[in-house]
Amino acid sequence: MKKIYLFLLPLFLISCDPADFQRVLDSAGQMALSNADISQGLKQALDLGVGESVSYLSATDGFFKSAYKIYLPEEANSVINTLKKVPGFGDVENELLKLINRGAEDAASKAGPIFYDAIKQITFDDALTILTGPDDAATSYLNSKTQQKLYNEFTPIIINSLQKVNAQQYWADIINTYNKIPFVEQKNPDLADHVTNQALSGLFSLVEKKEVGIRNDLSQRTSDLLKRVFAKQD
Repeated sequence: MKKIYLFLLPLFLISCDPADFQRVLDSAGQMALSNADISQGLKQALDLGVGESVSYLSATDGFFKSAYKIYLPEEANSVINTLKKVPGFGDVENELLKLINRGAEDAASKAGPIFYDAIKQITFDDALTILTGPDDAATSYLNSKTQQKLYNEFTPIIINSLQKVNAQQYWADIINTYNKIPFVEQKNPDLADHVTNQALSGLFSLVEKKEVGIRNDLSQRTSDLLKRVFAKQD
């Protein structure tokens, strides 16, 4: 019987459609994945996505001259109009925009260790759930584990940038006065809070973009392990 199988195997390989044969090989490769492979593959993908995102946004103009540029809240018109009346502050809006984006770029450089610490804590069950989840499952996981830590890390850096032109104090004074008017909708006097939240939104948006790329674009799976692990969710 063994001799018959050995005789028939070459005939099967010759007659098998190449696409069918590749599917057999791919299936065998997926079956060979261990729990450790799946966990390591997902962590490798996250390391790659986080590394590229942090590097991009922490570079000069990473926020300021990109799709992730941070703008002032609508309430800032009052701040801008007030500052423009002060000699030497004619270009205050552009300077303020540059400053808050520079603060975000400085802060982004601090995000890596926080992300990587969360990635290290991923269990196999977490990894399998993320791998078989929606395209943003890994980003959502990181958001739930790191949002508060990143906010705490980003805020002091951004406050320091805003204080260089007293923007934070101007903002607080004007909004606090506005909020004393009866029946008006209360506004947030904390400009740093707005900038920090916008910076984090941009960061997670870019991480998500990287995750979607790895999940859906084979060319972005830059290692054998990534190719094998993410074939499981294709």
